[in-house]
Amino acid sequence: MSFLSGENMTGGYGAADILHDCTIAVEKGEIAVIVGPNGAGKSTAMKAVFGMLSIHTGRVVLDGTDISGLSPQDRVKAGMGFVPQTNNVFTSLTVQENLEMGAYIRTDDFSETMERVFELFPILKEKRNQQAGELSGGQRQQVAVGRALMTQPKVLMLDEPTAGVSPIVMDELFDNIIEVAKTGIAILMVEQNARQALNIADKGYVLVQGRNRFTDTGEALLANPEVRKSFLGG
Repeated sequence: MSFLSGENMTGGYGAADILHDCTIAVEKGEIAVIVGPNGAGKSTAMKAVFGMLSIHTGRVVLDGTDISGLSPQDRVKAGMGFVPQTNNVFTSLTVQENLEMGAYIRTDDFSETMERVFELFPILKEKRNQQAGELSGGQRQQVAVGRALMTQPKVLMLDEPTAGVSPIVMDELFDNIIEVAKTGIAILMVEQNARQALNIADKGYVLVQGRNRFTDTGEALLANPEVRKSFLGG
């Protein structure tokens, strides 16, 4: 059994099912990427795993425990961190205050965790007293990821982390994500830049209309002629 798995999930918003028997899983220290065309249910699958929408069949299991009945807040306490695509920083707060907000569930001294975040994202240490709203898009994403890391998650979930950033910043963010995975944290990521994301993925899921179409290693999916033709532009 995988460290985190959303198994055979069917559900969506209200009466309309967007996911159909969809399965997503990731291991500790692994990067799993969900890709597919617009409207494929990628972010919906991520939100279902995090408990932000209801599934009426299937289940979500974290480290051997069925967490399907837990709220998103309780899933954070169980070890899941989630970085949404938009509105993921407090723009009026400083970088350091944003990181401190990330540690809201902790009762211990989190200064060591903050130093590790600053080691991972040196620019944030430099701008620690600057308001997050004054940062570039890429720097804001680093704040958002750093804030999620402050909870010491076992799983980090990222919804379109490179949306709206330049190719150089995208490469830098992917390098950061690789470094996070090296610490043993499981990474589950939805990404529109499919080719680049699969390049760093241990495992990839290609969704079409809420269903699993292809599941394989990132390398194998990049080499698959049908995946290349249909989803990667040849």
